[in-house]
Amino acid sequence: MLIVDGHLDLAMNALKENRDLLVNVWTTRVRESHDTAKGKGKSTVSLEEMRRGRVALCFTTAHAFATTGRFIPHMDFGSPEQAFAVARGQLAYYEALERQGHARIIRSADSLDAHIAEWSRWDTGDDPDPAASPPLGLVISMECADALLDPAQLEDWWNWGLRLIGPAHSAEGRYAGGTGSASGLTDLGPPLLAEMQRLGIPLDLTHCSDAAFRDCLRHFEGPVLASHSNSRTLVPHQRELDDDQIQAILDRNGVIGVTLGNWQLQYEWKCLGDNRHLRVMLDRAVDHIDHICQLAGNHLQVAIGSDLDGGVGTDEFPADLDTIADLQRFIEVLGNRGYSVEATEAILNGNWLRFLRDAWSE
Repeated sequence: MLIVDGHLDLAMNALKENRDLLVNVWTTRVRESHDTAKGKGKSTVSLEEMRRGRVALCFTTAHAFATTGRFIPHMDFGSPEQAFAVARGQLAYYEALERQGHARIIRSADSLDAHIAEWSRWDTGDDPDPAASPPLGLVISMECADALLDPAQLEDWWNWGLRLIGPAHSAEGRYAGGTGSASGLTDLGPPLLAEMQRLGIPLDLTHCSDAAFRDCLRHFEGPVLASHSNSRTLVPHQRELDDDQIQAILDRNGVIGVTLGNWQLQYEWKCLGDNRHLRVMLDRAVDHIDHICQLAGNHLQVAIGSDLDGGVGTDEFPADLDTIADLQRFIEVLGNRGYSVEATEAILNGNWLRFLRDAWSE
């Protein structure tokens, strides 16, 4: 079954972590085996594993911050100009993958339909060889708008292939407050949202503070999503969505991608202490899927937004997931929980595909 993953940081993985995504994950793990930094020697993502796992399409990020009150080397920078240059360089990485034939940047509903049709033909062939799959599809998303020098620059980014934006990430962003902040939109926020609406760029509410979430919905009338967020009812942490926020996205015909970090799946895993011995499984992600389905009254507004590797490694993801190819395990896990083949296909690919087609046809 084809998979659409709503959140991967491929360029961050390649450039910040200095990983060659063209080699397999086991080679990367060996190369990093003597590096004790977080996530090193424990990678889960390579282009080979994406093909093996039939991850035909992903939303992948341009990812650089110029926030206040926070500094992460090679992610959070001292000025918007630096953040712009880094994010633009990440987009250049995707352009390089496309030029070499490894990936395909998806820019329109027509290109999306052609891409998925090609993958479907390959997938239904006799014993399809992952090495001979079509190029991987990339929908470019900006995770944190700090790298936009100003809202007027957004049209340049649109022309470069940007198709989704989440205005905030963490702390006090230039456009909005993010995770760990109580701030809403800044003065730059409403003009950005107006320009996004003019260009038809959907709004990703992931990482928005509660105040920014409310402000965004008040100022933005276009399509909304949460690419990689879970239920705050199950994990009581500001990073997740409470039921009112989930309902607000559902009411706007949005889609929510359940994400796979253990601390976002099981609250006790990290937020109540260093209890990493707790064994989190993919079945726990289905608890979050179930919760969203119950609020929606259907299976049509929930999907997967894995966030592999996301700056961490195998020890911070479910124990029954070794590489991104193991997203295929969701077929069995969802089936065991009573989801039909039709519902499983919707969650693993169809809901994101419908969201994009609808957003890009408006």
